[in-house]
Amino acid sequence: MLNREEWVSQDLVGLSELAAKGDVSRREILQTAIREIESRNEAVNAVVLTRFEEALDHLDKTDKADRFTGMPYLIKDLHAPVKGMPLSNGSEKFVGTDMGFDSTTVSRLRNAGIALLGRTASPEFGLTITTESRAWRATRNPWNLDRSAGGSSGGAGAAVASGMVPAAHATDSAGSIRIPAAFNGLVGLKPTRGVNAIGPHRGDPNFGMSHEHAVSRTVRDTAVLLDITAGPDAGCPYFTPAPAGGFEALCKSAPAPLRIGFLTDRFDGKSIDPDSAAAVTHTAKLLTDLGHSVEEARPDFDFETLTSNAFRLLVSSLAGFFPPEFCEGPMEGFEPMTRKSMRYAAQVGLHDYLQRAAVVNTEVRKMSAFFNTYDILLTASTNGAAQPLGVAHLDQDIEFDAFVDLVLDKSPFSVPFNASGQPAISLPVHQTAEGMPIGVQLVSGFGQDGKLLQLAAQIEAASDWKTVAN
Repeated sequence: MLNREEWVSQDLVGLSELAAKGDVSRREILQTAIREIESRNEAVNAVVLTRFEEALDHLDKTDKADRFTGMPYLIKDLHAPVKGMPLSNGSEKFVGTDMGFDSTTVSRLRNAGIALLGRTASPEFGLTITTESRAWRATRNPWNLDRSAGGSSGGAGAAVASGMVPAAHATDSAGSIRIPAAFNGLVGLKPTRGVNAIGPHRGDPNFGMSHEHAVSRTVRDTAVLLDITAGPDAGCPYFTPAPAGGFEALCKSAPAPLRIGFLTDRFDGKSIDPDSAAAVTHTAKLLTDLGHSVEEARPDFDFETLTSNAFRLLVSSLAGFFPPEFCEGPMEGFEPMTRKSMRYAAQVGLHDYLQRAAVVNTEVRKMSAFFNTYDILLTASTNGAAQPLGVAHLDQDIEFDAFVDLVLDKSPFSVPFNASGQPAISLPVHQTAEGMPIGVQLVSGFGQDGKLLQLAAQIEAASDWKTVAN
């Protein structure tokens, strides 16, 4: 097996190259991942379900040695059915529920040979920016165990940042890939709407605001995983085509000089945490040094109107899962803030629901006009580093509107691009004086994931990121 230093020096691509050369066996790679999960998970509580023996047995029985055969991976406990691997969606009420089938994304990962070692923690229904739940307890940030690992893909973020695996599956409906990536010092891409399939169990989730992909330690892993999972599946309502030749190939060459606009505050002009602002300033200078045209610029849209309506539209989608009469009862087994969210959803009328969608569309069209002038928008990923545990969990008794304000104050940069469907990536460019990761977000035009990944790879090559906690 690989020792700890050898292990954390490799990403998925690197491990696959070691296996192809015969420097280490695929079984040893899996065994090393299992060792790291077993030794690190007690501290951070990222992995909530394991299938180690099943993964090893499947590898032993396979007669193929494709590029990623036996490479270790973890699946989030939200929105991703895996046959034989229960899916609770972070809810104590649904622990142990086996959906009995693989989602399209999971099927494609399996077909590539990737070994699914278990599930990572999520808050209940992914409703908040920290991964703390009655079902799985608190997931801790590997950089500081008293801090949140973010949400809702906090389990994935903590697993990768602690060095258990090089990359892990994640989902994003309001920043749930980019927030944990920023809090844990990782790469986190929310692809363009429709690049990744989201079926067969979901069609047009949350007006297209929900996405799946990964958190990783390197840009090339993010790209190669997208090559594996991208593409339409049968019956999908829409799709966005991947570039010819794939995303990984694009990352091997630098982009042409780009027009980049940046802002060091919020979209509405309010100030943000100084470390987050400094991370943007540092990245803007780096981009200038790399030959890009960089200037301060602000998309023209009503930030409060877009984020408030989009977030409430997202929560309103819960009404499709629970009938109104159920929400009038005690709703036993759910956390307090989840119950309030479900009651809110049950009370939203059809007119209000569709009206919110229309308002979101109007603001998205205004915001997206920015990309007629600029190729890239650079912002902070979050408003500061990871908050202490206990701040944004669902097991608290506050009003629904106050909870929405709390979430959007810490993460004011994510929701607009779930609403627009544009690709957005968080990169681990900075750390606070206390050693906590700070990320920046880069956004490109709809369908321009390849250009975004090219730029991210260029920044990575010119940087010295720290992506594994000590």
